[in-house]
Amino acid sequence: MHIAIVTAGGAGMFCGSCMHDNTWARALHNAGDEVSLIPLYTPIRVDEPDLTSSPVFFGGINVYLNDRFPFWKRIPRFMTRWLDAPGVISRATRGAVGNDAAELGRMTHSMLQGEQGPHQQAGEELAEYVGKLKPDLVCFSNSLVSGSLRTLRKHFSGRVFCVLQGDDVFLDGLIEPWRSEVMTLLKERAAEFDGFIVHSRFYLEYMARYLNLPESKFLTLPLAIDCSKHDGVPKPELGQPPTVGYFARICPEKGLDCLVESVVRLKRDIPDIRLRAGGYLGPQNAAYFETVRRLAEPLGTAFEYIGSPNTHEEKVAFFKSIDVFSVPARFQEPKGLYVLEAWANGIPVALPDHAAFPELIESTGGGLLVSPGDSSALADSLRQILSNAGTRIRFAEAGYQGVRANHGLQSLAKATQNTFNNFFQ
Repeated sequence: MHIAIVTAGGAGMFCGSCMHDNTWARALHNAGDEVSLIPLYTPIRVDEPDLTSSPVFFGGINVYLNDRFPFWKRIPRFMTRWLDAPGVISRATRGAVGNDAAELGRMTHSMLQGEQGPHQQAGEELAEYVGKLKPDLVCFSNSLVSGSLRTLRKHFSGRVFCVLQGDDVFLDGLIEPWRSEVMTLLKERAAEFDGFIVHSRFYLEYMARYLNLPESKFLTLPLAIDCSKHDGVPKPELGQPPTVGYFARICPEKGLDCLVESVVRLKRDIPDIRLRAGGYLGPQNAAYFETVRRLAEPLGTAFEYIGSPNTHEEKVAFFKSIDVFSVPARFQEPKGLYVLEAWANGIPVALPDHAAFPELIESTGGGLLVSPGDSSALADSLRQILSNAGTRIRFAEAGYQGVRANHGLQSLAKATQNTFNNFFQ
């Protein structure tokens, strides 16, 4: 089977969606399938081998210029193609990344216009490339690139699927009138996919309602990571000092402020407790992070933000330095790769009892579920894990074994092969 995965780059940051697409491609490649991983907008940034091998399509610089300046699309392509070079795009997006959904409504709308919009030529280039590859099926990494689907159909007669992995978060952040116009276009375009792929039953039901789609069009594949380079193991002894960890994007919807409040509460019972946080901090969330810092003042130097590690080794070292992990996300988290990474290094977790988290906990038994947004309840759960060695080690061992059994590369590849083979029968 030859699968073409069209993935959207994260403009220089580690993006969970493109990271999982890259992992998915590697899992299938290891299982003997042919995979073409095709980047859109920007080169992808991953902390494992990058499997993209094609040019960048819908290069972010040209997309921006096409959207803002009507004359730009009339310039001969040979004069603008150099702006799609990965090095040029990477330099242009280095540093502050303008990925605030509230500012991107117009561009999202123009992308969804497809063959009728300013990016028609870019859609033709992608479609022609995929047509020449002759894959058995194509998977788009999110619904926001569905504007090019009709053009693709002219060059490719096979099945086209769409992976849904957080599209709603972006869409809900758009401002009016763009959000209403985008949702109208998106529902029309999305209905033309042959099927949709999600990583939890929760998100299947949620997105079926969100996009007015029948549940029968959805397929579920397990969330997965490559556990082979996560060499942390369950700890027989609690760290000194005991350390709570957070590793996710720094933004209100991920709930770092809630975790800070919980750890401040815990300090009354565990005076030397420490909180270490890591993850991408975008310029649009700088004010939020200052609020987090103020909340963390009672912790003093026991609160540490390490930034976004540049390498996989640095990320693993972070997980090895903590004793319990939590991302108390407020929004409807569709994935939660960070949970798998914690388990892969033998770290128990405390997570909100909503969205994809209950299914993850059920799959391994690696931690506790708590009432969403309740910092007091979260503090109680963290205390239970940190104060009871038997509980902590039991959760750590369950997560460590469970992620390898149910969320590794082989599990993802096998589920993909079985799912698509059944779909085509």
